[in-house]
Amino acid sequence: MGLPNKDEIEGKWDQAKGKTKETIGRAIDDEELEAEGRADHAGGKVEEGFGKARRKVGEAIEDVGDAIGR
Repeated sequence: MGLPNKDEIEGKWDQAKGKTKETIGRAIDDEELEAEGRADHAGGKVEEGFGKARRKVGEAIEDVGDAIGR
């Protein structure tokens, strides 16, 4: 497994930020902040998934290149 790329890291950050907003929104009874947190969290999951897919494609291309180079 390779190192996480920018999309994966930003996705994790957005998920954490979203969970924090969601929790604070729930605690202070701010439905708008809670909904914004859910949206940030969901968007972060999508971004992380995109980053993982991108990394796996890159790794597969490297593996093919290594196999051809033998």
